[in-house]
Amino acid sequence: MVMDKTDTIKIVSHNRRAKFNYQLMETFEAGLSLLGSEIKSARAGNVQLRDAFVESKGNELWLQNAHISPYTMSHSQNYEPMRPRKLLLHRREINKIIVRTREAGLTIVPTKMYLKGGRAKIEIAVARGKHQYDKRAAIADREIKRAMRRQLGRRN
Repeated sequence: MVMDKTDTIKIVSHNRRAKFNYQLMETFEAGLSLLGSEIKSARAGNVQLRDAFVESKGNELWLQNAHISPYTMSHSQNYEPMRPRKLLLHRREINKIIVRTREAGLTIVPTKMYLKGGRAKIEIAVARGKHQYDKRAAIADREIKRAMRRQLGRRN
């Protein structure tokens, strides 16, 4: 089997808190409009999506609060690390996402950023915020499953 450049995916950043804080409903793959030194910094893995969110302005989607560290080898006129970045999607996908987020309590959250075929992609999800008791229930379920795996492992 021959793998070409389009088959390889390198995960740059993963937003683990998104799955804990939100109930993810539907995911989309979006392109990301980056500057030259930003993509070099992203390839080095200097991306943080912890506090990031997606906002709609007009008929466009923008990634807010995503931190891409300045590339050290670039020129002195560097970019702002927390600047808004435009997401690249098809018009019908943008319209679908905007309509879904107008429902009560829904938001758009970035879940991971990766390089696919040399291009920066970001996975975004339409999500509903979890309540504190939902988070506690998720922790309890995880602990029960962990204990069951431990017990099964000891028997074998």
